[in-house]
Amino acid sequence: MFVIVDSREIVTAGYAAGFEREGFACMALTPSELPEWVKTASEDDLASIEAFLLGECEERPDFPRLIRSYCDQAPILALDERPSLDQTLELFACGVDDVLRKPIHVREILARVGAIRRRTMTEADNLEVGRIKVFFDGRDALVGGDVFELPRRERRILEYLARNHGRRVTKTQIYNAVYGLMNEEVDECVVESHVSKLRKKLKARLGYDPVESKRYIGYMLKAQPQEAAARPAQDARRSATAPMERV
Repeated sequence: MFVIVDSREIVTAGYAAGFEREGFACMALTPSELPEWVKTASEDDLASIEAFLLGECEERPDFPRLIRSYCDQAPILALDERPSLDQTLELFACGVDDVLRKPIHVREILARVGAIRRRTMTEADNLEVGRIKVFFDGRDALVGGDVFELPRRERRILEYLARNHGRRVTKTQIYNAVYGLMNEEVDECVVESHVSKLRKKLKARLGYDPVESKRYIGYMLKAQPQEAAARPAQDARRSATAPMERV
């Protein structure tokens, strides 16, 4: 999820529509709303944030330090409408990770955020979990080396599970990452439907379900479930102990 801070609804609505087309959730806050929100947001909410985008406002120089106090993993980018060298240097001095000159396409923002994460957090542009290879630049995943096309919501869920593979994530965490914190038009239960469809497709391709689910606890993407991993070994033992046919 991307958090856009700007007092103008036309600005936040434009970027929200752009991120939506790319399959990313977006939340809009005014400069006066940001301090209270970031102080009261839960750890799960903050962990779901891909990046903060700061529009022009008087309070902007103070925001990077405030954000880092509560959410140190998300890149902070400033949207600059009237670029000048002095202002750019001031923004970097205040702690932003990048200064983006408007107009800028959402895909370029995604590419820059990915570059920042790779540079500062050693995050690769792709991740392999068993036979599943997920990309974070908008490309379709690969399963067993073949393209695995998914609707954008299911693709985002797979990306989120891959980023957290080996760790259990809740339905709420997935919802916040895919739909955003303030999307009241979509019920959180829709996550279960998306995950169910994703699991069926993965099982059809892999031959086993790589998503472990525990009621009230959450979901976890695993490289290979224990029962699937044990099957080849069991088959090998059966072959070794089977009586040889006499000729």
